[in-house]
Amino acid sequence: MTETSPPPLRPRSRPRPFGRALCAMVTPFTDEGPLDLDGAQRLAERLVSEGCDGLVLSGTTGESPTLTDTERSALVRAVAEAVGNRAVVVAGIGTADTRHSVQLALEAEKAGADGLLAVTPYYSRPPQDAVEAHFRAIADASGLPLALYDIPGRTGTRIEPETMRRLAEHPRIVAVKDCAYDLLGTQKVLATTELAYYTGCDEYVLALYAIGGAGYISTVANVIPRHFRSIIDAFDRGETDEAARLQQLAIPLTELMMASGLPGTVTTKGLLGALGLPAGPVRAPLQPAGRETTDGLLTAYERLMAAG
Repeated sequence: MTETSPPPLRPRSRPRPFGRALCAMVTPFTDEGPLDLDGAQRLAERLVSEGCDGLVLSGTTGESPTLTDTERSALVRAVAEAVGNRAVVVAGIGTADTRHSVQLALEAEKAGADGLLAVTPYYSRPPQDAVEAHFRAIADASGLPLALYDIPGRTGTRIEPETMRRLAEHPRIVAVKDCAYDLLGTQKVLATTELAYYTGCDEYVLALYAIGGAGYISTVANVIPRHFRSIIDAFDRGETDEAARLQQLAIPLTELMMASGLPGTVTTKGLLGALGLPAGPVRAPLQPAGRETTDGLLTAYERLMAAG
């Protein structure tokens, strides 16, 4: 009996409003501190040329708490100009203040963003009805598609599955950046809505994609965009063993960047700087990675590049 190849996988029917492979891009600054728009454009160009379908600006990785409203808009305009129609530009506009978030959404739309990302209001820990009202106010204010950012470890408040289901009824609430570390809850929403789920946890790129996720919004992709893209490309080709191998190859670097006790922004900028790529310093209260940390990151990066 001759062996036959398995049939090709059918295209996945779940919407992917922002593509599959997104990078939560760092915000480059000059050594003197101001926004480095030229560096942002060069970094954006590299990320898109290396396989990113979209760039998420002014998120946690982009040091949003230290950006002024003017800097946010300038960053969107510069990156949108650099990438044109080759990639989507998603602007992080989430704050703890609904009015401020609405204003940032309108300004991002004027600046040329293709979509919005809004985090759950932090510190005040609003109940679920207030969380829902917050997101609806943002979605009602702008004509852009909105992704909800669920990261209770930072905000102190979860977007509960029932709340997510109600919000999915809004025509402009189309996606979720999922950092809740609750695959069961995620599957409940996936099974009952058309929301596009993007993992924001780099160690879950393949896991979430395999159960119906739309893709990822990755911090580690700032330095290895093509490698992360290759994971989901392999899965789409039906090469699940290869997808798993590629995911596992990235774990040592991912762990150093995201689970070493330092914020991902710090480790990402340290490694980008060591590689001669645009990044610049972090803004206080963050502090730069030390030499030992940066050397360790560079070693892990080089090992991954040699093995990939």
